[in-house]
Amino acid sequence: MGTIVFFIFAILAIAAASGVVTSRNIVHSAFYLALSFSGVAVLYVLMNADFLAAVQLLVYTGAVSIMVVFAVMLTLRGEVSDSNPENRKWGWGAFISVLLFAVIALVVLTNSDWRVLPSAWTSGGSAEDMSLLLLSQFMIPFEAAAVLLTVALAGAVILAKGVKENQ
Repeated sequence: MGTIVFFIFAILAIAAASGVVTSRNIVHSAFYLALSFSGVAVLYVLMNADFLAAVQLLVYTGAVSIMVVFAVMLTLRGEVSDSNPENRKWGWGAFISVLLFAVIALVVLTNSDWRVLPSAWTSGGSAEDMSLLLLSQFMIPFEAAAVLLTVALAGAVILAKGVKENQ
């Protein structure tokens, strides 16, 4: 059953990633990006990497994708359907992608000496351990990063909208 779920969400993530680069509507591309991030988060859950799945959902799907949507909506001028024109050099991109995939596949398939642990990792690194560290020892840097991201978002909104000077 786990294999079927893996293939469903792997295909979903790959299809959404291809939708990001092939969609002519930039808003749809941003939503495909969020869908691709969500599919990767499910793959992390299947690998028992709960913390990575939570970070993927909260940071990438929740924050980065929504910030991309806000940036697109705030800076877009004109018709949305014409916002992502077709590039005539897509063939070169496809060729380089296939070539890169072939090189990586060749390296993976010819190297059988992967460093795989004989048993599951049990000495820390769980979501509970990470949350205790973030909310105790690293509380100040964690909050500073949150404030910095909030100020950056506010600055992006101000820059995108422009400031009207009153005389």
